[in-house]
Amino acid sequence: PDLSGYEKSGLGNVKYNISRIHVTAVEFHSASISLIPGTRVKLVIGNASLTIDMNWNIRTWMFKDSGRSTVYVSKVSVTAMLSTTLDNTGHTSISLTSCRTTSGDIDIKLNGKH
Repeated sequence: PDLSGYEKSGLGNVKYNISRIHVTAVEFHSASISLIPGTRVKLVIGNASLTIDMNWNIRTWMFKDSGRSTVYVSKVSVTAMLSTTLDNTGHTSISLTSCRTTSGDIDIKLNGKH
């Protein structure tokens, strides 16, 4: 979904809009799935990266600008615990019971008019 809103900064009120957000690349350098005794599954993803492209515009009382942006996020780690159960019809249901995510580096390239 698009993101928009207002923030207060040294420039006063800043109105922003981020739209057309697309994940253009995802890399998993390390991933594993472990079965935990009982009905749990542990998913671990390490050193992943992703690239996101988007449009942006910003407006303050002093200026306005817009353009395209590419965000590269690297050194992403995710650890998720899932629980599995059977419903009354015998179908498997999976629920996320915990999730921890960290990222190491974020590189943002803004291409605008100014």
